[in-house]
Amino acid sequence: MCRRHHVMVMRRAIIAIMVLGLLAPLLTPLARAQSPADPYTIMTPEPDREPGRKPQPQPEPWLPPKYQSPHGTKQHIETRKPAPTPVPRAQAVPPPIYVPETGRLLPNLPTLSGAGVGGAETGQDRAARCAHQAGVYGQAAGARDAYIGACINQ
Repeated sequence: MCRRHHVMVMRRAIIAIMVLGLLAPLLTPLARAQSPADPYTIMTPEPDREPGRKPQPQPEPWLPPKYQSPHGTKQHIETRKPAPTPVPRAQAVPPPIYVPETGRLLPNLPTLSGAGVGGAETGQDRAARCAHQAGVYGQAAGARDAYIGACINQ
């Protein structure tokens, strides 16, 4: 059964090759649609639309064309230099937080400038800092929710 299948596949392949061999000469004249004078161009140059107008000088092919102002105006464009971006500065570290469960003072971690105006720490920045500190201090912070609440309301 396997040999019979192999023979059928080979017959189909031979028939497909023969069909392609017969069709190849019929398809080759269609591929020669270009002009015989210059086989590499398929477009003709466009004639000037306005009589008496001088042809524009052609720029180098790798350069974009130069800007020509409309109606011959001679205006110069002045670009503004961007304002320097402020450098983030570290803010003063808030006072340590007293944890009533353990009776310890846990120091606040130093922060970079916040997202507020002038680098001020916003409420969202403070909440993120306090949640991070609660994870850093772990069991020393006592109840996590109580520590975060005390830190935010500081």
